Amino acid sequence: MSIKDLNERVKTDLSYLAYGGTDWVATTHHPEGHVYDVVVIGGGQSGLGAAFGLLRERISNILILDENPEGYEGPWETYARMVTLRTPKHLTSVDLGVPSLTFRSWWEAQFGKEGWEEIDKIPRGDWMRYLRWYRNILDLPVINETKLELIEPIEKGLHRLHLAGEKAPANSILTRKVILATGIQGGGEWHVPSMISTKLPRDVYAHTSEPIPFHSLKNKKVAILGGGASAFDNANFALTEGVAEAHVFVRRKELPRVNPIRQMESSGMIERFHALSDHEKYTVIAHFFKLNQPPTNDTYNRASSWNGFQLHLGSPWLDVQKTNSGALVSTPQGDFEFDYLIISTGLRTDPGLRTELRLVEKYIKRWSDQYSASKEIQNPLLDAHPYLGNGFKFLSRDRVGASHLHGIFAFNYSALISCGISASALSGMRFGIPKLITEVADQLFLDNREAILNSYFTYNEIEFTGQWLNKEKEATNNSDKNKIS
Repeated sequence: MSIKDLNERVKTDLSYLAYGGTDWVATTHHPEGHVYDVVVIGGGQSGLGAAFGLLRERISNILILDENPEGYEGPWETYARMVTLRTPKHLTSVDLGVPSLTFRSWWEAQFGKEGWEEIDKIPRGDWMRYLRWYRNILDLPVINETKLELIEPIEKGLHRLHLAGEKAPANSILTRKVILATGIQGGGEWHVPSMISTKLPRDVYAHTSEPIPFHSLKNKKVAILGGGASAFDNANFALTEGVAEAHVFVRRKELPRVNPIRQMESSGMIERFHALSDHEKYTVIAHFFKLNQPPTNDTYNRASSWNGFQLHLGSPWLDVQKTNSGALVSTPQGDFEFDYLIISTGLRTDPGLRTELRLVEKYIKRWSDQYSASKEIQNPLLDAHPYLGNGFKFLSRDRVGASHLHGIFAFNYSALISCGISASALSGMRFGIPKLITEVADQLFLDNREAILNSYFTYNEIEFTGQWLNKEKEATNNSDKNKIS
């Protein structure tokens, strides 16, 4: 099978599912102009999957906005530096149960079944190429190079989105629902310890989520702070780019060995996480944070195979100082001088860190508002997460905020405690997207229920046009015919 054949198969499969039927959502009129039913912020895998889910529900008055150039949505061709995805290749995601839309179908159309058996994990670049194909074959309505600046609530169920960017369709647009499919950083911000950000100039360090000038670091020494998979990805990438030495510093005395996501994938926890109590949810994610995820074996082996690789365990950074050529790092194991620092310390989640939410974030309920954890597991990083309702919707701290927040959904990493990893990991997409779409569609229906129910009760379109005879009239006619005869 070729890609051309696969494209035809996708179209056939979707036609069998009656994909693309007439919308059921009534048009909303407003003096300012067109009102979208849903605007999805983010054209990466989450946003594309959400849009496909909406179209399957016959909700097509939608738009996807992404701040990146076309084909560079998400991390895969920007700051992700792993060789392969970490997710097992057999797990499905944004295909939403349509076999011809799976990565495997796309791969086998080019390399055959033998090619599928030969790969261990999905190559990062090929995953991005698959997402580009997915967007094109489904003809999803994405506008690139458009950034959401602000969500302005107008009235319950209606929001004005203020936009910026060369290709923005307007300075602002109106929508009934907003899905924040903004990825791992979309619920807060990437974290750089203040010790580094306050003491060092920006030309000496970068977070792993930022562009890093590897071209100017050839034959130099770099330090990487952090023990997650991204730290080892960046070490391997740096050495591949000609860096002489890459030192990874980890505060733990041992690298984590257990990956809790693997247990979640097989135990039903990803798809049924919503059924847990608040206490159970918080305890599960606190344990997740405690364990952390280890680097994959192939990621670690690739990095450690270089002569210039060095791992420093039990070595948190106690201080940093600017030097003539770079920075001096102080640890319990001694002081080290480097030409450049790469910060792999993850992110912090808090709606208050998101400028686009500045008009509504004070209303957003946090986990600290809803649940008090025991001292043994209480974590301020967890407490700052939004406490979400069904289908990833924001909930309000009070009645006033409920109107402002109605119709805004957080389908990003900030949903971790409320909804599990169904919006923050590829292995959870096939479970999270249907829940999101169900809640969005239910809201659209209930927002307009009065008109829909009135239309139902007054519906009188004739469907049956057949003729029938009254039995008494038929008997009389037969009797008259007998008398005449």
